[in-house]
Amino acid sequence: MSWGSELWDQFDNLEKHTQWGIEYLEKYTKFVKERSEIETNYAKQIRNLSKKYQPKKNSREEEESKYTFCRAFLTTLNELNDYAGQHEVIAENLTSQIITELSRYLQDLKSERKSHFHDGRKAQQHIESSWKQLESCKRKFERDCKEADRAQQYFEKMDADINVTKADVEKARQQAQMRHQMAADSKGDYSSYLQKFNQEQNEHYFTVIPNIFQKLQDMEEKRIERLGVCMKTFADVDRQVLPIVGKCLDGMTKAAESIEPKTDSQQVVESYKSGFEPPGDVEFEDYGQAMKRTASETSLSNTREGKEKPTTKTKGKLWPFIKNKNKGSGPEDFSHLPPEQRRKKLQGKLDELNKDIQKEMDQRDALTKMKDVYVKNPQMGDPNSVDPRLSEIGQNIEKLQFEVQKFEGWLAEVEERMPSKSDTHRRSGLYETQNSTTVGNNCAQDRESPDGSYTEEQNSETQVKANIAPAPAQAPAHPTSTTPEFDDEFDDEEVLPTIGTCKALYPFEGHNEGTIAVAEGELLYVIEEDKGDGWTRVRRNEDEEGYVPTSYVEVFLETNAKGAMTYI
Repeated sequence: MSWGSELWDQFDNLEKHTQWGIEYLEKYTKFVKERSEIETNYAKQIRNLSKKYQPKKNSREEEESKYTFCRAFLTTLNELNDYAGQHEVIAENLTSQIITELSRYLQDLKSERKSHFHDGRKAQQHIESSWKQLESCKRKFERDCKEADRAQQYFEKMDADINVTKADVEKARQQAQMRHQMAADSKGDYSSYLQKFNQEQNEHYFTVIPNIFQKLQDMEEKRIERLGVCMKTFADVDRQVLPIVGKCLDGMTKAAESIEPKTDSQQVVESYKSGFEPPGDVEFEDYGQAMKRTASETSLSNTREGKEKPTTKTKGKLWPFIKNKNKGSGPEDFSHLPPEQRRKKLQGKLDELNKDIQKEMDQRDALTKMKDVYVKNPQMGDPNSVDPRLSEIGQNIEKLQFEVQKFEGWLAEVEERMPSKSDTHRRSGLYETQNSTTVGNNCAQDRESPDGSYTEEQNSETQVKANIAPAPAQAPAHPTSTTPEFDDEFDDEEVLPTIGTCKALYPFEGHNEGTIAVAEGELLYVIEEDKGDGWTRVRRNEDEEGYVPTSYVEVFLETNAKGAMTYI
C-alpha cells in the first residue's frame, strides 16, 4: 500500500508521524549511549577491583606465590581484568557502530524530511492559490451575469414606458448589450481557468503529492530498517566478545581446578620447618634436697665449690629464637632463622648471586667480542673505549664471587649443624645411658621456652671448631631458668662457675637479647659449653654474661670440667 494513494489527504498526520519516528530513533540512540556508559563504568569498576586485590610488591608476595590457591586467585584476577577489557570493547563497538552512525543518520534524516515536507507545502500552497483564483473568476462571472440581468430588465422597462424618450431607450439598450458582453467574457475566463485548475488539481493529488508521500514512505521504511540493523548490531556486539569472555571464564575454571590442597599443606612444612628435633621428656626435679646447682648430663659445672659467687636475679632471660627487638630485616647470614629456613634462604641467595655472576660474564664476553671487532676494524670504534667497562665488570665479578664464597661457607656451616636421623638415635641412646648413672637429686634442665622453642640435649662427643668464615646462630635458650609455677618461690638462681676460658677470634656486636658483645682478641670466662646449637655462654665480669657464637671464639676448657666439649 502506498502513502500517496491511500493517504493523499493526511499531510498533517504524516508530518506528525515522521517527526515521531525521528524522535524514537533519537530515543534509541540515547538508550545505546547509556548502555555504553554502563559498560564503560562496569569495566572500570572490574579493573579497579582486580587491581585492588592484586598482591602488593613486598616480601609477602613471594610467600603467597608458593601456594596453589594464591596462584589460582592471582590468575582469576588477571582473567577478570581481561574480562573487563571485553566490556570496554563492547562499549567501544556500541559507540562506533551504533551511536556514531545513528547520530550521522539522524542529521541526514532530518534534512531529507524537511526537504520533502517543504516540497509538499509548496505544492499545497500552489493548489490553494489556484483555487482562490478560480473562486475569484467564478465570483466575477456571477457578478457580471447579475449586472447583465439588471441592465436587460432596465432596458425592457424603459422600452415599455411611453414617456421615456427614444434616446434614453437606446442608451438603456446599449448598456444592456455591454453588460451581456461582459458577462460572456467573464464566463469564458471562468471556464478557461476552471479547466486549468482541474488539471492542476488532478496533477497535485495524483502526481505531485503521491511522489512526495512516496519519498516520505521510503524514508520512513529506511529509518525502520536502519533501526532494525542497529538492534541486530546491538546483539552482535555482545556476541562477538563471547568467545573471549568464555576463554576468560575457562581460565578461571582452570585456575580453580589447579588448586592442590596436599601441595599447599606440604608447602607449609617447607616454609616453617625449623630443622630441630622435638624435646625429650622433662626430668623430675627433687626440691627436697639442698638447693644448690649440681651437675647433670646436660650441662657442665665446675666441682670446685670455692668459686661460688653471690646469686643474681636472672629469671626469664635468654630464651632461644626470641624475637629481635630491632625491626630490621635480620643479619646478612640469616642467623636469626631456624636451621632449615636459614639453609633455604642461604641457598636462594647463592642462586641469585650465581645468576648475577652469569649476567656479568655474559656482558664481559660481549664486550670482549666488541673489542676484538674494534681491533680488527678500527674505523668501527676505539678498542680502548671498552677497557673501563671491562675493568668494572671484572671488579663486579670478583665482588660477587667473594659473596658466593661467604654464603657457601655459611651454608656449609648450617648443613654440618643440622642433625641427621642417625645422630638423633645416637644422642637418644647416650642420653639414656647417662641418665641411668645420674644422681637422683640432680635437677634437670627446663628446656621448654615460653614461645615453644627449646635447646638440644648435650652430646658427650668432642668436636673441633671448623676453620671457616664464622656466622652466628640464633640466640639460645637459658638452660637453667626455672619453671613458671616455681617463679614466685625461687626468684634467683645460682651463678654458674667458670669451666674454662676463651679468646674472641672475631668481633661480635650481640644485638639479640641474651647475647653479649665482644671485641676481637678479648679474653672471657666460659660458664657453659656449646650444646649443639652453635652458642657458648661466657662471662666478662660479675654483672656481664651472655651468649656468643661458638665459631667466633677459641675455647680452652679446664681439664677437670666434667664432659668438657665444644660444638661448631
